[in-house]
Amino acid sequence: MNTEIGPPRHSSGAPNATDPVRVMVVDDSAVVRGLITRMLEEDPGFSVVTSVGNGQMALSALERHDIEVVVLDIEMPVMDGLTALPKLLKVDPELQIIMASTLTLKNADITLRALEAGAADCIPKPTSSRDISGTTGSSDFKRELIEKVRGLAAARRRNPRRTARKPGAPPAYPSATTGHAPPPARPTGLYGPRPVVLRAAGIETPDVIAIGSSTGGPQALFTVLGALKAGSLRQPILITQHMPPTFTTILAEHISRCSGWEAAESVDGEVVRGNRIYIAPGDFHMVVEVRGTDKVIRLNKNPPENFCRPSVDPMLRSISAAWGRRVLVVILTGMGSDGMKGGQVVVAGGGTVIAQDEPTSVVWGMPGAVATAGLCSAVLPLPEIPQYILRLASRG
Repeated sequence: MNTEIGPPRHSSGAPNATDPVRVMVVDDSAVVRGLITRMLEEDPGFSVVTSVGNGQMALSALERHDIEVVVLDIEMPVMDGLTALPKLLKVDPELQIIMASTLTLKNADITLRALEAGAADCIPKPTSSRDISGTTGSSDFKRELIEKVRGLAAARRRNPRRTARKPGAPPAYPSATTGHAPPPARPTGLYGPRPVVLRAAGIETPDVIAIGSSTGGPQALFTVLGALKAGSLRQPILITQHMPPTFTTILAEHISRCSGWEAAESVDGEVVRGNRIYIAPGDFHMVVEVRGTDKVIRLNKNPPENFCRPSVDPMLRSISAAWGRRVLVVILTGMGSDGMKGGQVVVAGGGTVIAQDEPTSVVWGMPGAVATAGLCSAVLPLPEIPQYILRLASRG
């Protein structure tokens, strides 16, 4: 059954911060639509304005209703999610779209393509009656769903006409070539005033580069690594991106294709080598141990940190212990604060942390956390990050 409620698209105006988030659920399964709707509407902060069964219906509904966030299934009759995605964004370029996908290689590949095409995030949806009936897995799905819908809506409301910085326009923060003067404090909506204080220079040439990312991370990773062509650096790159199993397998393949680097999910016990990219597999923390003269990847299923496994924090703690001062950490777009505590350990050990700036982030949670904690030597627009890495990593 398809349902439509709520205000017409052009009648409600810009929402206040306290207004319920207006959501559309698109899935050909009435059971899944009902599950997602119930989960969201148990919280007064959400209103499911419409619930429809395919992409064509979603387009029609978007023309009639003012929607902020869409939870979009991939496989549907009439019009599937990947086909509907660019059409929905054409109607509303600021629409926040979460792809709901089952954990298959095919759907993981489609989801990565959807993220490249403008979807903001993805979520593995429940696939069985057991999941839907209220098991621990269903509870985890609900927490993740609510967190992502709320975070993306807050990002949209904070800057409802967000656009990329035009070439030649001054950056929001000092660039890699214009010094490190701290920018002024400014409000950021969801988090309140968050002044950014940059650390003084005195940066070591790194022997390892670590990247942490979440919401919007795949797109950001493709931008950064696509500009860091294979052979441009001698250092290994370790990546923790918040993604479920299977999805990280496909992410590694996409990174290899866009960058030419040898990129793969890490394997427990393998020795870290230069000029390679190691990606934390979904549902495993990736850390590094010192074994004689070697640095060795270890994977574990220790409890989630920041509700995440893999989590950025354990990776950062371990590389700080293994490489000391010669660590460069890059925190890209993502919700929450994963990477902040690990970043504190890195900085205390003499390493370097940089972060993506707010205007180019899908969600300025993770990079904002390290930036406002005073951990960063630079806070940069996404297109400037590859050049900063090259400049720092190529010294000496």
